[in-house]
Amino acid sequence: MAEETKRRWVLTLWAVLMVSVVVGSLLPGSSPVLVAMSRLPVSDKALHFAAYLALAALPVVGFCERRRGMAAGLAMFGLGLALEALQHFVAGRSVELRDLVANGAGVGCGALLGLPLRSFVSLL
Repeated sequence: MAEETKRRWVLTLWAVLMVSVVVGSLLPGSSPVLVAMSRLPVSDKALHFAAYLALAALPVVGFCERRRGMAAGLAMFGLGLALEALQHFVAGRSVELRDLVANGAGVGCGALLGLPLRSFVSLL
C-alpha cells in the first residue's frame, strides 16, 4: 500500500475518533453510553488520557508535513478545553479540572509518541 494511502487511513481514523470524542463528551450524564462507561473497571481520567493521546498522535503520524501534524495534534488540547467548557451546559455533566489535566497529559504524550511512529507508517 502506498504511503499516501496509509496516511489517509490514519487521518480518517483520527476524524472518526474526533467525532466520537465530541459526541461522547456532550452526551447527558444519564445517557446509556455514559452509564455503561461508568461501570468499566478503569478510571475516567485514564480514558481521557488515552483518547487524547490518540487524538494527538494520529495527526502527527498522518500529516505529510511533520510541523502541520504536530500543530494539529497539539490543537487537540484546545478541543478538550472547549468540550470541557461546554459540559457546563449539558445535563448531568460538569467541568472538571482533573479531566483537563488528563487531556493535556494525553495530548503531550501523544504528540511526542507520534514523532517516532511517523517512520513506522512507512514500514507497514
